Formats: sequence, C-alpha cells, structure tokens
Amino acid sequence: MREKLLLDVSHRQVVFTVPKMLRIFFKYKRRLLGDLCQAAVQALLKYLQAITGTELRPGIVASIQTFGQKINLHPHLHFLVTEEGEDSEGRFHHLAEFQDSLLAEFFKHEVFALLLRQELISEAVVDRIIHHLKLTFVAERSPPLQVAFQELLMAEEAGSVYFS
Repeated sequence: MREKLLLDVSHRQVVFTVPKMLRIFFKYKRRLLGDLCQAAVQALLKYLQAITGTELRPGIVASIQTFGQKINLHPHLHFLVTEEGEDSEGRFHHLAEFQDSLLAEFFKHEVFALLLRQELISEAVVDRIIHHLKLTFVAERSPPLQVAFQELLMAEEAGSVYFS
C-alpha cells in the first residue's frame, strides 16, 4: 500500500492587518515584519487551542505584504491555513469554523506583546488604547524616552499618504 505524501484537507485564507497608528513601527524597522509573522502564527496556534482544547499543528503558508491598493504603507499578512490540524498523537481534528473576532483578539494581544518587548510602545500607550476602547488597565511604570520620539513621528506621519 502506498502512503500519501499530501493530505486532502480544506483550507482558508486568513488576513492579519495592523492598525494605522501602529504601521509606523514597521516602516522604520523592517525586520519587525518577520516578528509580526511569528506573532500571527502564535495567535493562530493559541486560537486553535482555545477552540479545540488541544494543541494543534495546522498547515500554514504565510506571505508578508507591506503595501495596500494605493501603494501606501500597509503591512499585513496573508495566511493560507488548513482547516484541520494534527495533535501531539498524530490525529487530525477538523475545524468547523473560524471565529474571526476571537482570532483578532489573540492577534491583537500578540502584536502588543511584540511591540512592548521591542520597547516601541509602553504600558502607558497601551493604557491610552485600552482607555479609548473603554476597558480598564493601569500601567506600572513610565514610558521610555524613545516612546516620546515615536509619538512625535506618528504625529508627523499622520497627515501623510501612508495613513490613508
């Protein structure tokens, strides 16, 4: 009997986007695009574990794009993801549906964690975002000096074509 090299599984496209106010970080630190891709993979894996109750390994093909339809700065990711994943025992689990809003929450958390680790934003910036969303959060320390510089850059870039 011949063993299959490729499995016949359904797949879907998942697009991860970055809010306009955070795009500036990826404009000036292009190496962060790889980290952004890894953040999306981690969000996807955490999402799959949350909805299935087990760690799954799906098939993923990722493509990083840095521009939009208007040839403006718009870093985003296109993933082709199998609708099935393999667990640690080699069994496949079919995913009946994707809950986009829940996956977006996992991605948002991973992006904020990435930017905090890189010290590109501080808890104070996260505070402002959470306040805008009418959630509660208290920062434990003041923002580093480079955050003020990044905020000035963001304000300067706000009127440019990159944020249209």
